[in-house]
Amino acid sequence: MERIVLGLSGGVDSAAAARILRERGFEVLGLYLDIGAGGGDAARQAARELGIDFAVRDIRAELEAKVCAPFAEGYLRGETPNPCVLCNPSVKFPALLRYADEVGARYVATGHYARCENGRLFMSKSANDQSYMLAMLTKEQLCRCVFPLGDMPKSEVRALAASGGLSAAEKADSMEICFVPDGDWAAFIERRGVTPPEGDFIDADGNVLGRHRGIHRYTIGQRKRLGIALGQRMFVSAIDPERNTVTLSEGGELYASSAEAEGANWLIERPEGEIECLARVRHSRALAKARLRATERGFSLEFTEPVRAPVPGQAAVCYSHDGELLCGGIIVKKQG
Repeated sequence: MERIVLGLSGGVDSAAAARILRERGFEVLGLYLDIGAGGGDAARQAARELGIDFAVRDIRAELEAKVCAPFAEGYLRGETPNPCVLCNPSVKFPALLRYADEVGARYVATGHYARCENGRLFMSKSANDQSYMLAMLTKEQLCRCVFPLGDMPKSEVRALAASGGLSAAEKADSMEICFVPDGDWAAFIERRGVTPPEGDFIDADGNVLGRHRGIHRYTIGQRKRLGIALGQRMFVSAIDPERNTVTLSEGGELYASSAEAEGANWLIERPEGEIECLARVRHSRALAKARLRATERGFSLEFTEPVRAPVPGQAAVCYSHDGELLCGGIIVKKQG
């Protein structure tokens, strides 16, 4: 029986993935990646209910160096980093693959909603598609990955877990960053010993509208929790850490006709010219038609129609029209 290492979180997705893998004939070895935030007991319980071997690996040092620190630094630069996009290729999957090598397993698996075939990554047809979060995995890593949930709808995943008597079947989905479980990223940054000072809210012409509570509390496109009443809907359209200002606008300035990304992870042969693609500039179902061109530092995107808020620090992910992931990179700037 072929062994496979499964990232076991204690949630319904990884528990259902374990059931599917066992039905496919794998010997499943569950691995819980400990970040010091709790949750190990739920993973251990899931392993008991599934009747699979269980192990724990402490990844706190790697997470701090490669994800938490860059995450905090990004916010202090006025960016909006996506920690999962950083974590998967640099921390989570390397940890799974190291353990797989220790126990003689060729493949690793997770409960992500995506499809992987011979190192090629495809968008899931499920409404829970998570291929965006996996866009920076290398071809070498993907060649050893299995994503059992594939195109399954969430309701079917929960039903599968329930039919196996797994307590995770009723567990609520986690919507927060794993190392910021309360969702308060500003407090997380402040606990690290950095508290950016208050500054001015301004409009596009530089007129002062009020005072903000520190640039780390805001992201481009944000409308709620601004802490200022202006009598109309206003959005964060720019953050300038050097001037310590947050620009507010009615929203038109958020749209961009192009974007540039760096640190490209090419899952196809790097194209010589321009190719058509579908692009995502945030973790959502929204896809934009675009023209993709490789650049010296990454790639550029020219959108067929203006796209809302391609934010520096977020990932830009490109797909073919049949859903194959072509490349991913980190947005560094946009143009209106």
